[in-house]
This record gives sequence, structure tokens and C-alpha cells, in this order.
Amino acid sequence: MTHANDIGRISIRPITKTLPMNQLELLQQHSVIVADTGELELIKTHQPQDATTNPSLILKVADLPEYQGLISDALEFARSQSASQGLNASDAVRCAAERLTVLIGCEISRVIPGLVSTEIDARLSFDTQAMVTKAEQFIEWYDSLGVSSDRVLIKIAATWEGIQAARVLESNGIRCNLTLLFALPQAQACADAGVYLISPFVGRITDWHTAQGKTFDAHNDPGVLSVKQIFSYYKTHGVSTVVMAASFRNTGQIMALSGCDRLTISPALLSELARLDGLNDQHDAQLSAELSAELNAELNAEPLNEADFRWAMNDSVMAAEKLADGIRKFAADAEALEALLSARL
Repeated sequence: MTHANDIGRISIRPITKTLPMNQLELLQQHSVIVADTGELELIKTHQPQDATTNPSLILKVADLPEYQGLISDALEFARSQSASQGLNASDAVRCAAERLTVLIGCEISRVIPGLVSTEIDARLSFDTQAMVTKAEQFIEWYDSLGVSSDRVLIKIAATWEGIQAARVLESNGIRCNLTLLFALPQAQACADAGVYLISPFVGRITDWHTAQGKTFDAHNDPGVLSVKQIFSYYKTHGVSTVVMAASFRNTGQIMALSGCDRLTISPALLSELARLDGLNDQHDAQLSAELSAELNAELNAEPLNEADFRWAMNDSVMAAEKLADGIRKFAADAEALEALLSARL
């Protein structure tokens, strides 16, 4: 169910200054920081350990001048594939979009020391074999472009089918990042499948509860509490899957999860954390393996079968709605990117 985790909770850059520290530097003492962007200049500015992208982030950077060469390369690759394999127009455009995603991943890998996450098309989220095939293709492309598979995480939506695709990929040495994760049953199933890393979404959970007319501070925020529950479950039961909290709305949510294995943060919030003075010179982690026993250790670690997983997701209105909504939005952005490329293909 688990595998060795080679990632410790360390600072992404050695901190050489004494007082005063800013909040980002304090945070780096306890969690690995990941940039939630596909924009190369911002990644260079913030110097994260890892970086993660999705179709929405790729779409945002596609009009920037520094990406036009990569777009031209992706279009040329799609044209050659179309000529050699007889692709129809729709498949050629999709090929260009997928190639662009990998090319951007390659560029990101050159400016970070760690891992880059590359997302599978959300429209494949309910087709296990199609996700496996696409992931293997991405890894082949990365290898042909000089980026080793040990620098890449394949990012997959945490549907039942996606988790089973990750099970196959992990068994074949391809590490995965399971995204759009909103509830403990998804995290349990990912642990059962031996998934390398999960990305529980903090802000989108909070958004859902806020829309119901509720308000929260950082420490009773339902998105924060969800990650704490998952982290506690994993550490209590010896699950080595990395927990990378994602989708933050404010710095309070981030600091409340200090000590989580990894935190993937947007450039805007990274900049805000760097501007904020640290509250003190000894910021204690809010999460740790030692603190986990104080949370929900009573949850058992019995594997979830498909029926139990689907019932648990159906039973959580928030998780069911946010998973479906996230898949729809990522699919819409994938289609928008393809439309942009189609005009040039």
C-alpha cells in the first residue's frame, strides 16, 4: 500500500539570515514549497523546489511572448505526427496541446531542482486505460527531450478510474500526483494504490462552504481541517504518500498548514508571504507526525473497494460537486487551449 518516501520536510533554500524572517522563510523551515504556475519568470523569481501545472495555468501563459517558440515547436510536431499517422484535425490539435504541455514541463525542469507535475487531459478522467496510455506517452516524450522520468509526476484527477490508473503507473515506475482531491476517501484510495503524491484542495473546499453562508478563520477553515485529517491519517498509519496541500485562497490557510509535506502556492501568495514579517523567530509547525495522534487516529486503514469509495463520495455533497466541477473546468480550459492552437495549426 505504501512505498518509501524520499522527501523530507526541509527548506527549499538554505536560510542564512537571522532575524527578522518573513513568513515565507519561516514556512520553508517546515514544508517544501512548490510553485503553482507555468510561468517561467515567476518560477525563476521564487525558486521553488518543484512546480506544478494544469490546463488552466498553461492557458494563462500561452499568449506570453516567451512561449511562442514552444507553441511553434508543438504545432510542428503535431503536423509531423498528422502526416505520419494520418491524424484527423481534432486529434492533431489535441496532439499539439499535449506536446505543448510537455515542452513547458521541460522548460520548467531546467529552472527547478526537483519535480514537475504534468496533467493528463481531464476528459480522460473516467477511462483508466486511456490515462495509462497517455501517461506512458508523456514519459516517452519527456525522455526523448532529455528529461528523465524521475523528474516528472503524472497529474491525474482522483476519480476511482484515475486512482486505478495511478496504481498501474506506480507499479511500472511512473510516479503520480493525484489532484482534485476533496475528501478522506480519495486519500485512502490513493494510499491503497501506492500513489506517490496527493494534492488535497484547500480553497475549493472552503469556497463550497462559504457559498452555504458560513464564515471561518484559518484554524476552523474546512479546507484546512480536511488536509489536517488526511495528513493525520497518513502519518498515523505509516502511509508514505506525500501530502501536498493546494488551492489556497489566503496566507492564513497556508500558515495554518505549516509542516505539511509540501505546499503548492500561487506566485501572488508567495510574494505576499515574502512581504509579511514573521510573527516570531521560532515558528512551530502546525502539522507533524508527532501531532497526528492528537487528531483522528481512530480511523482504520482498511482498503476501500470500488463500491465503498463511490458511496463515500456520493455521501459527501461537497466532494462530489467539487470533483465534478473541477473536471468540467479543467476540460473547458483544455478545449480553450486547443481552440487557440487550432487557429494556428
